[in-house]
Amino acid sequence: MAIRKLFIANRGEIAVRIVRAAQSLGIATVQGHSEADADMLAVRLADQAVCIGPAPAKASYLNAARIIEAAKASGADAIHPGYGFLAENAAFADAVEAAGLIFVGPSAETIRVMGDKAAARAAAIAAGVPVVPGSEGRLADVEAAVAAAEAVGYPVMIKATAGGGGRGIRIAGTEAELRRLAPQAASEAEAAFGDGGLYLERVIRDARHIEVQILGDGRHAIHCFERECSLQRRRQKVWEEAPAACLDAATRAELCASAVALARSVDYRGAGTLEYLYDEATNRFYFIEMNTRIQVEHPVTEMVTGIDLVAWMIRIAGGEPLSIAQQDVRLRGHAIEVRINAEDPANGFMPFPGLVGAMSVPDAPHIRFDGMIYEGYQIPPFYDSLLAKLIVTGESRGAAIDALAAALETIRIEGLKTTIPLHAALAASPEVREGRTHTQFLEAWLAAGGLATR
Repeated sequence: MAIRKLFIANRGEIAVRIVRAAQSLGIATVQGHSEADADMLAVRLADQAVCIGPAPAKASYLNAARIIEAAKASGADAIHPGYGFLAENAAFADAVEAAGLIFVGPSAETIRVMGDKAAARAAAIAAGVPVVPGSEGRLADVEAAVAAAEAVGYPVMIKATAGGGGRGIRIAGTEAELRRLAPQAASEAEAAFGDGGLYLERVIRDARHIEVQILGDGRHAIHCFERECSLQRRRQKVWEEAPAACLDAATRAELCASAVALARSVDYRGAGTLEYLYDEATNRFYFIEMNTRIQVEHPVTEMVTGIDLVAWMIRIAGGEPLSIAQQDVRLRGHAIEVRINAEDPANGFMPFPGLVGAMSVPDAPHIRFDGMIYEGYQIPPFYDSLLAKLIVTGESRGAAIDALAAALETIRIEGLKTTIPLHAALAASPEVREGRTHTQFLEAWLAAGGLATR
């Protein structure tokens, strides 16, 4: 059935993005919000707003029963979970459908198979897609983690089976570190996703993080090419690009084909991302996980393909078949997204929630600004620090970096410390401009004084 009224069970910039996508389709919107988020931009933009609980996420954005109750009371016929929180919670997807509502995303069964990172590894292995050596399924306890690490060799990466966004991840170089860090990772995952399950993989040094965007309607699936997200700090992506300039055409085709095959094997519905590590020295890629939801970095794919991924998620959830053929998806130029966080790069990236002062964002056809802030907005201290995403395009990667550097020179967000200086320094870095980066690059570059070189 077509969706007439959409309930948004998320916050921040993705809530704004969903409100705008739904309204572009003529769909009424209801923004669910915590008490701390009553003044957020998505509340102002939505047709209706409903408070779903106190500031702590467990009492609001992770409170499945309250969200479903609020959605039904508002007259909504569908719920969009955004990313994070309950977006990859199969029990929530089940509960939404049991309540007679549409879950904007894949089926609960698909989330169980592919949203659970350990189960997704098993599915990839079954489909013949190469994976990083690691544990077989979820780890029962710390002793199981120690046994798995001894089998694959240290260092190992401990990872949450649920969610994404770098949460619930630790790197252990020894058994003692593993015993200390595994409980921390489990607690972080439980707080962020309501699921403290863990698995582990061997660390591949100097790998690049490449991910393939897919779109499916349960019968037909396509890819929308890949993104590179290797610039990460503490496993949080800070700079993303599309396409991945390090891939040759043959490797790109093989990588994207593997993602489509995996998506089709589970009759994937909606937007999803298959993430890989790419070893440039050997030209080999390894599947690491699937995110069964929209990603923070989806705008760079939209900018180089012209496909509105969020709108298509809603259209597919409403029963519309995916009408885009693979041969119709074409790359146009190069796009870069940088995440503007309320953090002070010069002070160890200390969070800097506060009152947003005067703002000025460059306006041009090759610039996009997806944000949650406005002048006079008081940023609540209870959630992550992402304020906005600045996205630029150019005919080539070099032209896109030049456009980004120019945009960063003119953007102004007063009253806060933000990560804009970090991105300006990265845009000026010879290593970044020449593409000589990997997933461990940024922290080493920061430790070597990269911020001070500009």
